[in-house]
Amino acid sequence: MAGSAGGGAAPRTIDLNADLGESFGRWTLGDDAAMVGLVTSANVACGFHAGDPLTLLRTVELAVAAGVRVGAQVSYRDLAGFGRRFVDASVDELRADVIYQLGALDGVCRAAGTRVTYVKPHGALYNTVVHHGAHAEAVVGAVLAYGPELGILGLPNSELLRQATAAGIRCHAEAYADRAYNADGTLVSRRDPGALLDDPAVVAERVVRMVTQGRLTAVDGTELEIEPDSVCIHGDSPGAVAMARQVRAALAGAGVGIEAFT
Repeated sequence: MAGSAGGGAAPRTIDLNADLGESFGRWTLGDDAAMVGLVTSANVACGFHAGDPLTLLRTVELAVAAGVRVGAQVSYRDLAGFGRRFVDASVDELRADVIYQLGALDGVCRAAGTRVTYVKPHGALYNTVVHHGAHAEAVVGAVLAYGPELGILGLPNSELLRQATAAGIRCHAEAYADRAYNADGTLVSRRDPGALLDDPAVVAERVVRMVTQGRLTAVDGTELEIEPDSVCIHGDSPGAVAMARQVRAALAGAGVGIEAFT
């Protein structure tokens, strides 16, 4: 993000990811069946912020049928708040919570004929580990303990990716198609106006610029440099399916292929 290399030639491929498996019981969030056909990586909830066992199994089965890779979307233990509230857990508590979530989703994946291949924090945890060294340490420690071969998907220049890189974990930089950015490369809080973008044409044009030019305009007009390995389209955003289709079409029109990151 800010301060990273950018502006090079257009990459041949980019990964598209979406947060899936976030329904719970009779409460349905997003259209997982449609979204899984438009992305190459699925960040599947692990039960701590959303997702019940049947939802997770069905979501993973959809991903397997579509040839989509599965990542564990781990979070704070905050089901009532959808994982969007900070939890002041100790390093040991959070590390154990992440290991627990990885084991749960990976067990579902094994039953469906696949495995978890990467980890992406969700919500408040995602934003906290951008700067919070102790909680970044907990996530990195959990990955090292459970499966050091797993990758970590996160915000460029975050504390999480710095610690993960130092620990020898594969790191993948993520950009958001439908979220506004601050001048320092962090995400605008969902509490602030304009944090979410909902115009598919605007979003598609923005993603093409990110991927082919390595450029992104922050809310204050600052030009950020960015080299994403993956672009996230929120599966629960209004019109997410139409947005994902338009993003894919725009990338194809720009000569960019859609493939899972390696």
